[in-house]
Amino acid sequence: MARRCDISGKGPLVGNNVSHANNKTKRRQLPNLRSIKIKLEDGTTKRMKVAASELRTMKKRAAQAAVAN
Repeated sequence: MARRCDISGKGPLVGNNVSHANNKTKRRQLPNLRSIKIKLEDGTTKRMKVAASELRTMKKRAAQAAVAN
């Protein structure tokens, strides 16, 4: 199963763990994915994996759209 955001496409990053002795070992930084249900226009629901940062953006844009109307 891919650890990738369905909306933004964010995926794992690769970096180093660095110890106090300055030893470097590889590590993966995984995105903060949340499983959500989204209601589509035709009334069906779809389950998606979305990054938490993308959820914040979606909520912000929904609030801006509500204020604009």
